Amino acid sequence: MASTTASGGSEYDLLNKLAPNLDRHMIFPLLEFSASQLVDEDGQVRDEAKARQITQAKFALTKRTNMTDYVANLYCELEGLDEAPAEYTERKKQVFSQLEKYEQQTAKITELLERDDVVNALRSDKVANLEFLKREHDVTIDMVNALFDLGNLQYSCGNYGDATETLYRFRVLSTDNDKVAYATWGRLACEILTMSWESALEEVQKVREVIDSKLSQNPLAQLQHRTSLIHWALFPLFNYDKAREPILDLFFNAGYINTIQANCPWILRYLAVAVITNRTKAKNMGVQQKQMKDIVRIVKQEAYEYQDPITRFVHALCIDFDFEEAQQQLVLAEEVLRGDFFLLNHADEFVDSARHLIFESYCKIHARISLTDLSARLGLNAEAAEKWIVNLIRDTRLDAKIDYKEGTVVMNHPPTSVYQQVIEKTKGGFFRTQVLTSAVGGRS
Repeated sequence: MASTTASGGSEYDLLNKLAPNLDRHMIFPLLEFSASQLVDEDGQVRDEAKARQITQAKFALTKRTNMTDYVANLYCELEGLDEAPAEYTERKKQVFSQLEKYEQQTAKITELLERDDVVNALRSDKVANLEFLKREHDVTIDMVNALFDLGNLQYSCGNYGDATETLYRFRVLSTDNDKVAYATWGRLACEILTMSWESALEEVQKVREVIDSKLSQNPLAQLQHRTSLIHWALFPLFNYDKAREPILDLFFNAGYINTIQANCPWILRYLAVAVITNRTKAKNMGVQQKQMKDIVRIVKQEAYEYQDPITRFVHALCIDFDFEEAQQQLVLAEEVLRGDFFLLNHADEFVDSARHLIFESYCKIHARISLTDLSARLGLNAEAAEKWIVNLIRDTRLDAKIDYKEGTVVMNHPPTSVYQQVIEKTKGGFFRTQVLTSAVGGRS
């Protein structure tokens, strides 16, 4: 897909990195977004060649699914035909025949699971449930497995809503751990594609449990599955506010942060944006501040492996304390965000949060700041910068004031007491003593 998925030719487009880690159905929305980036405000396509490449990419992905009508339409568009070849009509008949077969095989069990008396008789013990259904209702294991086959076929046809229900029924009854794990991934995909974000978040946690428990003895498979889950979790992360903190907790888990660094460092873009924009939403500011420190540390460690304007903004501001470079990277970062499928709707929020970080960092090292200088740091004109700072002081109760006569912002930095300074120095000395003791003990 390297030659077919570039969005507007941007050097910072990540579609070629993301696509191999997503299910083919999840790539469709990203391709649609890439196509929309090529359309002007008047509806004219700027680059017909790239638009055709994207259509070819859609066809390459869908031709191996059972979305027969959609595939036929794409073929006609590419070949300039008014009517699809007969093979597509025949393929559609075969798919409908297969669906009908599976629906007949699962009709009885589906009907039973819609009855309250049957559902109320089920327990947490799957083996006992199967025995009960076999004894009382003549349900066989083949009927249960047919649910799995039906759910897969429904998904392949693009019937995601039906597929999630079918796979749920299968998961409730099946004792085949491998198929149950596969069904859990399938349900997560369905919830993402139907934009059922609350349910998607629940499935993310279930998949995480499967990875941690079933693959604990297979580090390579665990790494690969964690990589996939990280990419799939981007959908609820940036579409559902309540998913922000639990998914950030997942990403900052030691196993997952190691996976990001080892296998997909480009995820740092999304991690940095999520943490920076979470500064005013986080329930626990201590956790948010720790995550910010972790992001700074990891961006520094991985600078040789991956960089983009978002990570370079973090590096310039929090590591180099280069405010001019940070402002230049922020301008580029906004452009990158507006061209990113996941981050488009968070561009304004990120820029505002980034300006807060610039302001906070600048204020820590200055007692009096020129409004003209600060407006340049924030990338705003003097009037807009003044309004922005007034709102910030009011909303955050920052201990600062604007001296309109001098055209400056005056920061009130309370002096640290001698007592507090002694405590901080003692803590530092105690920590260094522990480190030295451990080092000497290790050598002996």
